[in-house]
Amino acid sequence: MPSLVPPVLPGGALSGREQPTLYADGALTLRPFRPADAPAVALAFTDPAIQRWHTHAMASADEAVAWINQWRVHWAAERAASWAVTDADDALVGRVGLREINLFDGVAEVAYWVLPEARGRGVVVRATEALARWSFEELGLHRLTLRHSTLNQPSCRAAEKAGFALEGVERSALLHTDGWHDMHLHARLTDLA
Repeated sequence: MPSLVPPVLPGGALSGREQPTLYADGALTLRPFRPADAPAVALAFTDPAIQRWHTHAMASADEAVAWINQWRVHWAAERAASWAVTDADDALVGRVGLREINLFDGVAEVAYWVLPEARGRGVVVRATEALARWSFEELGLHRLTLRHSTLNQPSCRAAEKAGFALEGVERSALLHTDGWHDMHLHARLTDLA
């Protein structure tokens, strides 16, 4: 059945290009993950806060390498994209990415985490703003969403500081290790970029 509206972005909008390196205020770089990042990624997933809010653990650097390699597959399949957030010394301080990319509708969901030693320095806000700029201005998405547990107040503050307006609560929307969580739904539109 033919669509009455054209796609916001054609197929190939991601897979037809190399994943770019992005720059954020404050000497942060968002670059594709490398296998050499595996020890830092594995260590990140031993952090109780990352495990709590992202509901994953990682057993080894080998498992982290497999995870990193999967991001290349996701980029090529135009399903998701993930960037290592690094400081001025190219040390990993976090991750920011797009999940649930839908090129036809021009939407994606933002996800992130930050290592404990980098928290409280605006890393999430600056990295998310850089990703949003690229998503709207370079890629051409129309809407970005961001979801987090209503219990995760630091994530809520970061989302709002990055320009993602709170739109509502999704009740009992995601299963965490301690049970079902209500989730805040935030969004940012290209017009507000």
